[in-house]
Amino acid sequence: MRTLLYSSQNYDRDSFLAAQATPDIELHFQPARLTLDTVKLADGYPVVCAFINDDLSAPVLERLAAGGTQLIALRSAGFNHVDLPAAKRLGISVVRVPAYSPHAVAEHAVALILLLNRHLHRAYNRTRDGDFTLHGLTGFDLVGKTVGVVGTGQIGATFARIMAGFGCKLLAYDPYPNPQVEALGARYLPLDQLLSEAQIISLHCPLNEHTRHLIDQDSLSRMQRGAMLINTGRGALVDTPALIEALKSGQLGYLGLDVYEEEAQLFFEDRSDLPLQDDVLARLLTFPNVVITAHQAFLTKEALGAIAQTTLENIASWAAGTPHNTV
Repeated sequence: MRTLLYSSQNYDRDSFLAAQATPDIELHFQPARLTLDTVKLADGYPVVCAFINDDLSAPVLERLAAGGTQLIALRSAGFNHVDLPAAKRLGISVVRVPAYSPHAVAEHAVALILLLNRHLHRAYNRTRDGDFTLHGLTGFDLVGKTVGVVGTGQIGATFARIMAGFGCKLLAYDPYPNPQVEALGARYLPLDQLLSEAQIISLHCPLNEHTRHLIDQDSLSRMQRGAMLINTGRGALVDTPALIEALKSGQLGYLGLDVYEEEAQLFFEDRSDLPLQDDVLARLLTFPNVVITAHQAFLTKEALGAIAQTTLENIASWAAGTPHNTV
């Protein structure tokens, strides 16, 4: 089964080759992102393996179908970038990795909290320059602080357990309360109430029509002045330009992002020799209380291994006529 992996990096090649247990799946690695310009590379491949920033809109899916693609195997849990009605109309099956390592993403969210709170990014740069002063580096104890968890699926629940270990008070928002999170002592509240009571807010919900721009100018104004916002979910959960005004006014005290609404044209590429064309991202990067990582929360050995293993199993089960993890 010839399979083309778009947006593949060296770590994808390593993890997939290590997990491959059958020669029936013939893997080909393509570093280019899947777009209308690159879709012709998939001609003759029954299976296309796509990542989060690949274009799976109707025009691309139509071109894939014309080239013989029958299966889209996502290397992600999210599928908001796939035009599912178009895939169904074209007879293309879509499978995903529903869970790989909730610890990877949850621990990255915690790392952003600790880094921002204790100003570790500023301290690192300062000491490398021979400046050993401590002014501007004062943080706060996490114990006793109120943390709001927005989205309490596997990742949100794992994040809640870690923060409970720090001695934090937990608030939660989710249409479907998780008993495991309630067992930690978390109180489920309406979103507006959570935003007004939490000092740290971390987003772990999927992106859909109900959660797009869940955090906007209005919701930012409802937060406590100086609150911390962490987003390791999806970039479009947040109205990014609204963040700039909240940061400028001091309403938002700290911001940690691992995802960005317009990341598709930027992340996973070395653009250090090029002028940054995204004015919103450029402005965010000027704030000393903002840390942005390039969608690396998933990037652990354990998560990569699980993604590769599940994806290969999804392809094999689809080829055998017993598809798993369909969307």
